[in-house]
Amino acid sequence: MLSKVIKLSLALIAISLLTSACSVSTKSSTNSQSVDSSIFVSTDKGDTWRAMTAVPSVTGRTGSIAELSVNLMTMDPNDSKAVYLATYENGLFYTYDIASGWSEVKTLPRATINDVKVDPKSKCIVYVALANRVYRSTDCSRTWAQIYFDNNTGVSVNTVAVDHYNTSNLYIGTSRGEIIKSIDSGNSWRTIQRLDDGVSNLIISPLDSRLIFVSTVKNKIFSFTSNTNTNPADSADLDNNFIVENWTDLNEVLKDFQLGSNFKDIVVNAKDGTMFLATAKVILRSKDNGFTWENINLIQPEKDAVINALAVNPEDSSDIYYITNTTFFRSTDGGTTWTTKKLPTKRAGQELLIDFKNTNMIYLGTKKI
Repeated sequence: MLSKVIKLSLALIAISLLTSACSVSTKSSTNSQSVDSSIFVSTDKGDTWRAMTAVPSVTGRTGSIAELSVNLMTMDPNDSKAVYLATYENGLFYTYDIASGWSEVKTLPRATINDVKVDPKSKCIVYVALANRVYRSTDCSRTWAQIYFDNNTGVSVNTVAVDHYNTSNLYIGTSRGEIIKSIDSGNSWRTIQRLDDGVSNLIISPLDSRLIFVSTVKNKIFSFTSNTNTNPADSADLDNNFIVENWTDLNEVLKDFQLGSNFKDIVVNAKDGTMFLATAKVILRSKDNGFTWENINLIQPEKDAVINALAVNPEDSSDIYYITNTTFFRSTDGGTTWTTKKLPTKRAGQELLIDFKNTNMIYLGTKKI
């Protein structure tokens, strides 16, 4: 009898985690539901959503991250159940299974997290960009070491990229315009390129880690190739590790598109290499690494578009999603036609993340307006 009672209690706890988020409702949303929550999850490509914000505790009282504002989300490249949540002003959270809830990284400052990346070959190695610093954990977020610090506190590290072929190679981009590389997992650094505009994102091609795309704060796009097979730090060929080759300004071919001045995202599809560029007003597509582009037709005119986030099915580049402050858009035919749904919240849509093992599953992050 005692065994049955224990099993029943455990089952009730599991159900509670799945369905509760303190005061946040988790009803599915197929219409104009208004839920004030930070994270929603869909298992049917956005047809319905559930708020998933539970934070379990050892006391048995379930907490919630419903009130937080999401900056971005990152998925472990080798474990799609492991998701990291970077917030505005409230630090870093993670889950190893969304059904079990979220955990707070209490060993990092409660501040805005600019970026978070997981080592593609070691899930317990995690990098975080925060203000003018970069932190590294080698024990699954239990402890952190500061591995980069900019002496100018007005400069922020905006982006981190990890070479998926040789994970000792790291790249960071700063608001001052530097692209900085490390060949020893962040123990030492060298600036490899300086721009006259802040670096907003560094994207390593999933098909060739030597090819790196750069976006800037003012919507400038560049690409370059970098040495992946690095030489030892004490070798005579040390400088070869930091050579930037084939630096390409992609902006000339983009000048005919009205990009505006509010860059959102670059996505390179892991299946076929198709590249997508999203600003607040347009979504463009390139099938040749940015040398030529085509405009994807949206439902609303460009002057009325307010795109906040873009996601593309990693298994099918014709399966495209984006969100605005109020609406979720989906196309299954490469942008020829779109379906639309009102977001399941009063908040603004901020981030989309697709599970690469179960592409029906989508995470939606929101922020307070």
